[in-house]
Amino acid sequence: MDNAQAGATTQTVTFRIWRQDGPGNEGHYDEFRIPYRKGANVVSCLMEIQRNPTTVQGKKVAPVVWDAACLEEVCGSCAMNINGRVRMACSALIDKLEQPITLDPLKKFPVVRDLTVDRNRMFEALKRVKGWIPVDGTHNLGPGPRQSPHDQSLMYVLSTCITCGSCLEACPQVTIDNDFVGAAAISQARLFNMNPTGKMNSEERTRALMGPGGVQDCGKAQNCVKVCPKEIPLTSSIAVMNREVTKVLVKDIFFKEEERKASSGPG
Repeated sequence: MDNAQAGATTQTVTFRIWRQDGPGNEGHYDEFRIPYRKGANVVSCLMEIQRNPTTVQGKKVAPVVWDAACLEEVCGSCAMNINGRVRMACSALIDKLEQPITLDPLKKFPVVRDLTVDRNRMFEALKRVKGWIPVDGTHNLGPGPRQSPHDQSLMYVLSTCITCGSCLEACPQVTIDNDFVGAAAISQARLFNMNPTGKMNSEERTRALMGPGGVQDCGKAQNCVKVCPKEIPLTSSIAVMNREVTKVLVKDIFFKEEERKASSGPG
């Protein structure tokens, strides 16, 4: 009988939860034990602990802080490390987890408090690659260019990114104090470069991935694609954008050579 089954037999579930009052503060684990409920997920258990935040030693503590919104793996806000693996707390079922269940915040983002982290680096990365379509909505632009069914289906998959941060958390190239944009932003650059309207800014997005912290910092570990809750082909996006960066680099080399020849004059 594994630990999860043992929890069902004893009718309790044990959690070890990381507690930290704020950025830079020392942290520790608190242990809680709550009644077992078949089919419960981690978020529902955190709600139960929040109602009565008393440790197994009988000590009353501050309620645990964590992020959650949609509770159906769409918003991405409840990503955390569960038993040492990054995943969504809303889809992590107690019946499939070893006990005690250990909850830690994401390590690649600054801790705000307990299990809540600051994901601002992801949004800054999207700004860097201009992860949007610049369209003036003040007038009707008419129907857009036709798209092939293949492109439509691929763009839909790429568009399902929920900015949860799982890909950055699993990436060995991402550290809390470096500038690597990570797989999510690279894949979003691919998405908007594929868009018929977004193509007009495709080179600008590609050039944004050429500097420090860009696509060349990827170590090809492929951890990102393994942990993505939406099963986005992140490694394919990295390969595509790597190729696009190479094309721009080669073009720049030829342009500079042509400029050199022109400035040197005839002969």
